Amino acid sequence: MLSRWLGLSALVIVLDQMSKYYMEHYFSHLESIRVLSVFDLALLHNAGAAFSFLSEAGGMQRWLFSAIAVIAAVAITLLLKKHAKETMFAFALSMILGGALGNLIDRIVYGYVVDFLMFHWDRHYFPAFNLADAAITCGAFLLIWESFMEKKHGSAVS
Repeated sequence: MLSRWLGLSALVIVLDQMSKYYMEHYFSHLESIRVLSVFDLALLHNAGAAFSFLSEAGGMQRWLFSAIAVIAAVAITLLLKKHAKETMFAFALSMILGGALGNLIDRIVYGYVVDFLMFHWDRHYFPAFNLADAAITCGAFLLIWESFMEKKHGSAVS
């Protein structure tokens, strides 16, 4: 059962890395292409974390965020092993694990995370992100949603 969830994480990593490889090889840094009126593909390098947090920290953030990702990956793998039969929980953790490792690969290989998905409305831009970030966000959302569903079902039983 655990191998199924680790396989899903591996799929997230492969899709994430393939998309970043494409962007790194066919776009120049800061190049963007309008795809829809609210969406651009744009090659950006994020040395920080979400929303470019600590991106100007002088390089230490690369190792800090890498260490956090490794610790999180170990913890998530242990949780997956323990809860492999809990489908929604394991699915969410697998998405988060794949995303965390996808971004960790970028930090190790490039020293920054490759971002390229950019949504905007008029001149108001949401911070750019990538498939790993989307997987992490989806996994986190599912964990939150599941916690509310458990409370709802738990209170119905009482």
